Amino acid sequence: GVNNEVPAHFLGSIVYVHEDLYTSSGIRELVVIDGQQRLTTLTLIYVVLYKLAQELSETSLINRINETYLINKFAESEEKLKLRPTENNNAALKFLLSHNEKETFQEFSRLIENYNYLESRINEQNYKVILRGISKLMFVEISLDRQKDDPQRIFESLNSTGLELSQADLIRNYILMGLDSRKQKYIYDNYWEKIEHLAKDNDSNASKVSDYIRDYLTNENKKIPNKSKVYEEFKTKYPEQNINTLENELKRIKLFANYYNKLINPENERDDEIREQINYIRRLEINVSYPFLIRVYDDFTKNIIGKKTFIAVLETVQSFAWRRFILSLPTNSLNKIFMRLYEDIDLDNYLESFQIALLKKKGSQRFPRDPEVKNTLKEKDIYSIKSRNRLYLLERLENYENRENVKILNNSDITVEHIFPQNPNPKWKVILKEVEYDEIKEKYLNTLANLTLSGNNGKLGNKYFTEKRDMNKGGKQQGYKFSRLWLNQYLSNIDEWNIQKLNERFELLSNRFFNIWKFPDVNLIIDEEFNEVNIFDAERPTGKKLEYAIFFDQKIETKTISDLYMHVFKVLFDLQPETFFITDLAERISLFKNKTKLRQAKKLNDTYYIEGNFGSRAKFDRIKYALNLYSSEDELTIKYRET
Repeated sequence: GVNNEVPAHFLGSIVYVHEDLYTSSGIRELVVIDGQQRLTTLTLIYVVLYKLAQELSETSLINRINETYLINKFAESEEKLKLRPTENNNAALKFLLSHNEKETFQEFSRLIENYNYLESRINEQNYKVILRGISKLMFVEISLDRQKDDPQRIFESLNSTGLELSQADLIRNYILMGLDSRKQKYIYDNYWEKIEHLAKDNDSNASKVSDYIRDYLTNENKKIPNKSKVYEEFKTKYPEQNINTLENELKRIKLFANYYNKLINPENERDDEIREQINYIRRLEINVSYPFLIRVYDDFTKNIIGKKTFIAVLETVQSFAWRRFILSLPTNSLNKIFMRLYEDIDLDNYLESFQIALLKKKGSQRFPRDPEVKNTLKEKDIYSIKSRNRLYLLERLENYENRENVKILNNSDITVEHIFPQNPNPKWKVILKEVEYDEIKEKYLNTLANLTLSGNNGKLGNKYFTEKRDMNKGGKQQGYKFSRLWLNQYLSNIDEWNIQKLNERFELLSNRFFNIWKFPDVNLIIDEEFNEVNIFDAERPTGKKLEYAIFFDQKIETKTISDLYMHVFKVLFDLQPETFFITDLAERISLFKNKTKLRQAKKLNDTYYIEGNFGSRAKFDRIKYALNLYSSEDELTIKYRET
């Protein structure tokens, strides 16, 4: 009975469905739909107490726990356990009860981890207190009848408060709850458990089922469910809980889960070359491509495409995403691109139709062309980007067509090294012209051409170039000229490091860059010269005249780049003047109230003037920069005049 000195603790409600199902020994089965975790935790506490009682030879306690809470002594041996969790946990629970020795359970199970935790906290000193504590627990049991009640609805309302269940848990319960326990077991064992196993990240042991179903639905519905609405979308898509309809859908969900498994765990792909490409996609975190790639994987598995095509698709996805990363293009447009991409594939002309679909994208969705990438790459701060991306770039440059692959990720022996150092010793200043010294330090210090890989953690440090090249302290060959790395080959053969050498090395690196992250070699039927093009896709404007432009859906009859330049900045300033001042835009276009500060003052409005003395390319660059700031990359289309 309830002991008055200690108040009782309310555990909440345990909800179950009674279906008049009986085991072969005639014992009634109840399906718990809410409270599984609490019941499992209580069972584990009793298992720990049971084992402790065995150690202490407390016979009456052993029998009381075993026969009251753990087993049903009238059941057949297979069904003795009172609690039957899901398969893996069921095996773990049986294992705990049948093994006294310190054997280990072969698979990963949270249940074992939780048991180990409880075992570490319950001992001879406190077990009586714990037994008293458990006797104070109270709960309400709610019994439902499937004929009269809607267990799923009750389950949802119970779970709208309290600990939030994952979208995957809600979907699993939705699938299983409409079925009787025999069918539940069949569907769970043959489909759901397999999907859970496949959609698991091996490295972190984290369940990715919610993410996977989201990608699966994206693929099916051509719209991306909000992360917290995956369950709602699933219910809308599959309103019938009929076992045949369910099974057909689950077959397909399970099939695609096989491909998803390899995308999140590339080590499960047996083919070396495919595994390498998937691994790169994972390292770049191009998860938005998964809804598309599970379809391509399916085509490869069914021999609709060969391995060569599959690898080319994986390489194009990387090239597309990585070039966009170099240009800092918005990533939020990627998921929409990949969501619909499969529709554009012509199965008879697979690779080319896929590449053309990407090449036709405009504005902020574009596939960046070589000149634009090269210009940006030359001055981009590569050193400060996320280290996994920086290492991806350097590792792929190093290993291109290299028989001996150098692993750089997670390799503490190889680090990124500045050729012109971050804190150069005075000799650099003495040898380099002051102009060059300042230009490298301010403009190129963290750029690709000034970075290399070194296996000599910081030994080369701030020394002058030739000392870094020839360093051989204690015969340990630290210098560039002893390095086996391709990235140091050019450095081992030159005698100084200055702007000219930096530019030469950049040419070498950028050529290699375009061999790795290729621009698709397809003939676009659209002859872009005679068409309207987005300004980001347009050829260089030097020496060209305009026919017209379209800005924010308004056609403007400007004939010169200068007129277009003024028009764009007038419109943008009217739209949102503060953007000019909270960013460096005002500085870039030299925006002043006093026109005498400008070489060629152009009137922007009644208050401000801007500099007109820039070449056409510089004007284009400033227009593009401004459109990026305004997130309006798709809003300016131009048509060059035919010459």
